[in-house]
Amino acid sequence: MKCGAIKMLKAKNRLGLVFFPAFDWAISPTHPEREERLLYTQDQIFEEGINDIEGIKFYNPNIASNKDIERVHFCVPSVEDRATTSHMISAGGAIKAAEAVMEGEADKAFALVRPPGHHAQRVVYGDRGFCIINIEAIMLENLRARYGHRRVAIIDTDCHHGDGTQDIYWNDRDTLFISFHQDGRTLYPGTGFIDEFGGPGAIGYNINVPLPPGTGQEGFLYVLDNLVLPILDEYKPELIVNSAGQDNHYTDPLTNMNFTAWGYAELNHRLNPDIAVLEGGYSIEGALPYVNLGIILAMAGLDYSHVREPDYDPAKLKQPQKITEYIKELCETIYKRWRNKESIAQEIIKGKEEIIRKRNVYYDTDGIMEYQTQRFKVCNKCSGVNMIESTSDRGMPIFAVTIPQDACPSCIDEGYKMYKEADAQNYFRIYLQDRKNDIFFKRHL
Repeated sequence: MKCGAIKMLKAKNRLGLVFFPAFDWAISPTHPEREERLLYTQDQIFEEGINDIEGIKFYNPNIASNKDIERVHFCVPSVEDRATTSHMISAGGAIKAAEAVMEGEADKAFALVRPPGHHAQRVVYGDRGFCIINIEAIMLENLRARYGHRRVAIIDTDCHHGDGTQDIYWNDRDTLFISFHQDGRTLYPGTGFIDEFGGPGAIGYNINVPLPPGTGQEGFLYVLDNLVLPILDEYKPELIVNSAGQDNHYTDPLTNMNFTAWGYAELNHRLNPDIAVLEGGYSIEGALPYVNLGIILAMAGLDYSHVREPDYDPAKLKQPQKITEYIKELCETIYKRWRNKESIAQEIIKGKEEIIRKRNVYYDTDGIMEYQTQRFKVCNKCSGVNMIESTSDRGMPIFAVTIPQDACPSCIDEGYKMYKEADAQNYFRIYLQDRKNDIFFKRHL
């Protein structure tokens, strides 16, 4: 690190930091997602004197409750069977970050927690992409339950497509989800294309920016300035959340991008999120300590211009002109789709009473294949009640109903009717998630 120790500084923005390395949980002792991901960061931020800066405050995480998880997920067979204590504390760390902001104790907050969560979808049979429960979504729905509904934008800057967050907010126009990531044709989870545009109640409010391998600082900041920020200006969210994955870094062992620690800091400075939550990032020594430091300084409103990795070489990281031109054309195409979302929506839902979405979801860590059908009611008064029928190659078929937060009386009645009339003989579990009234029911044989 070339910036030297930081002393006698005062943050321009009061910043809350929640730190939780999850010492007792790892997929395996040598797996990329293990406690060292944050231990090197801990050493770095203490070495640089971050804890001595006036206006930066460290918080201990909360522990998420089962109710927090059930606002978001259908865990099969239960929350207790799927989520470990470490996962509940990771989600609780994100909740604590949001709480610090909402209670006015901090202007901004950054949850440096693990395990990550953005690949965890509405249905959870196991671990996929190192994720079991979706910590940003759990944080957001806890925030809405406690402080009132908010119009929120989630900007996912992880190198892997945030397919779990996309699934959770697929039909929610009050949650704009933008993910820019390495093209799914070249990287797990193989999703995140521009035609994945949202459900019938929120067409256009799910935006994917699949970037080519080799994208560097120039490309990421171009996407931010010429696509993400203009869309945010038009959407006008009340809160901005950065799903702050760090595996776009040029040293990451799982990806093929060329982003830098300074670039991450600059991105956060320009994006200006209220809350950031750590997601992926597996260059444990070469990237995370420097990237996290840069993000902390940027969110605190402090100078991050000297944040550099020891092996930083701009000549080696220069983005090819071919990639630059591709990204410009991609951004133009996506922005036009955003501006034309209403006409695209009318074309998709015209004459339809429901939209059916069939999916196979692979849990790569646990080797489980899920077979899922989602049905979304097309309603002209609200987002529309929706249901999921799902099973896995290990059995445990489920039927799950979600009543959206903006549900009209007709969709509320229909949701409860579907739940009550579902035949328990056909399903291992039957769920009802009433987001309008913050109620969760579950029944089984």
